[in-house]
Amino acid sequence: MRCPFCSDLDTRVIDSRLVGDGDQIRRRRACTRCSERFTTYESAELNYPRIIKTDGRRETFNEDKLRGGILKALEKRPIEMEQVEIAISHIEHKLRAAGEREVRSRKLGDWVMEQLRVMDQVAYVRFASVYRSFEDVRAFLEEIERLENDLPPEFQDSQLDMLKTDGEEN
Repeated sequence: MRCPFCSDLDTRVIDSRLVGDGDQIRRRRACTRCSERFTTYESAELNYPRIIKTDGRRETFNEDKLRGGILKALEKRPIEMEQVEIAISHIEHKLRAAGEREVRSRKLGDWVMEQLRVMDQVAYVRFASVYRSFEDVRAFLEEIERLENDLPPEFQDSQLDMLKTDGEEN
């Protein structure tokens, strides 16, 4: 590591510590020539696959675009940002774990829907309506019925009711 003060290449590490959640290392270094000390940070460089759009275009994965799509679906819903960040982490993990150089946007959209499905049913249907290009109300109703029938019981209790029946409180 080059010294930022005298540009000498001979520096030594005098202390190393994990930073944050352990995905970064902080190193205190000392230059052997000028004796100045400085700090460096080391983290793994993660390469995400390129995304193949439905029209065949390829673009680099964009976390901000992913977050924007999820937040748009969750607009005015009672979901904490921490849950959103956890969902994004799960999706990014799946992208890296796929081990592919390119991933179809359809697969990425399916992963987003999986996360939204357990987080909030309304957001799931919102996202699905755009993602699957629902043509009419019937398509919406079919998706809602599929959602209600397929949702595991442990997630049903944490969901807000999408359609209230007569006599229920608002």
